[in-house]
Amino acid sequence: MGELKDTVKGLGNEIAGNVKQAAGKARNDPAQQAEGKAQEKKGEVQQGIGKVKGALGDRV
Repeated sequence: MGELKDTVKGLGNEIAGNVKQAAGKARNDPAQQAEGKAQEKKGEVQQGIGKVKGALGDRV
């Protein structure tokens, strides 16, 4: 079950990161763009953790 939780959280962070990047670009705000990129990467990592947990049967 932990794999689903991590995957969903990761997807949420990726989406939020993409929204922040778009808003930063629209406002010409490099700091907000960078924050969005970082949040997107965090989401990608979380999804990867979910995949690993799924492969290992939640023994992680």
